[in-house]
Amino acid sequence: MLRFTAGRSPQSRRLARTASGTRPSRRLAAALAVPVLLLTAAGCGSDDDGGSKKSAESSSKASESSKSAQGDGSKITVSGAFGEQPKISAPKDAKGSDKVRISTLTEGKGATVEKGAFVRLAFTVQSTQEGSPPKGTWNPEPGQDTKGPRREMVQRVGVGEGGGQVPAPVADALVGHKTGTRVWAEGTLKSMYGDKVQQNTDQTLVWVLDIVATGNADAKAEAKGEQAKPEPGMPEVKAESGKAAEITIPKGEKAPKELKEQILVKGDGPEVKAGDGLIAQYTGVLWDGGKKFDSSWDHGGATAFQIGTGSVVSGWDKGLVGKHVGDRVLLVLPAEQAYGSSPPPGSGIPADAPLVFVVDIVGKV
Repeated sequence: MLRFTAGRSPQSRRLARTASGTRPSRRLAAALAVPVLLLTAAGCGSDDDGGSKKSAESSSKASESSKSAQGDGSKITVSGAFGEQPKISAPKDAKGSDKVRISTLTEGKGATVEKGAFVRLAFTVQSTQEGSPPKGTWNPEPGQDTKGPRREMVQRVGVGEGGGQVPAPVADALVGHKTGTRVWAEGTLKSMYGDKVQQNTDQTLVWVLDIVATGNADAKAEAKGEQAKPEPGMPEVKAESGKAAEITIPKGEKAPKELKEQILVKGDGPEVKAGDGLIAQYTGVLWDGGKKFDSSWDHGGATAFQIGTGSVVSGWDKGLVGKHVGDRVLLVLPAEQAYGSSPPPGSGIPADAPLVFVVDIVGKV
């Protein structure tokens, strides 16, 4: 499968290039691979939708002044209100606590984050090591479109290890907070990542996270309803409940040169808009030969990712924005709207391969 850290959905080549420092591998982590960058430098040994504007408007502005962690004498300070780019200030090579310390800068008034839910986050993460710049959703990637919705990360919280890019002690501390909340966390690499870090374990990281929205769906959720027959030239789909879809490529058909899409099951949920976090089940196969290379059903079920911001392959952005929760969507992606000449290593996807996906949209964040 594609090596995704916070879900299993196809990440944009630009993000994957940032994570690897070389060619695109299109990992999604829900959207950015910032911790990977920091840990690489440190010598890591291993690899409710209304929460945004309404919660931001209803949140206290007390966080506009600098604060230190829980008034415990920390020399690290964070300034900035919810919805604004935060500023982290620290003395040269400031040392963090051996235990992760969490502070609430702004408490929101939106929906409460439940254990196991997905959250959509704006964040900054920075090492206190001298010369380390901040990374995160407030810092556009090279070539990123800055005119549309800001890129954010979607991650499941309250599940311990494996939830996503934000380390478990930080992510799990978001449970119980409301959308519109800004929190920040301070700690050493060892305290945040445990035995995954083998060098520079006392290096300090500071995370600042805005809880923009939260939502959830059962891991086994799927589109329900009568499935339409494939349109001429489109693959045939057999979707057995609880299993990866079986996708059969039409014999003798050449791969389309443009994005092709069809709604197989029509849902009646809210519309998916650019910038939303989308919760989905999916299966992907190669157009040539029809071999499956990945499915959310092979990785624990429903996953989540931001849509319409370049966080996933462009064929997903173009084909899923405007659809509705409850839809089952068949997508045929030409290579240039999938992984192009640089598929993820070990994914089983050849270079310049057109791909086919079946996506069940089961929720929004």
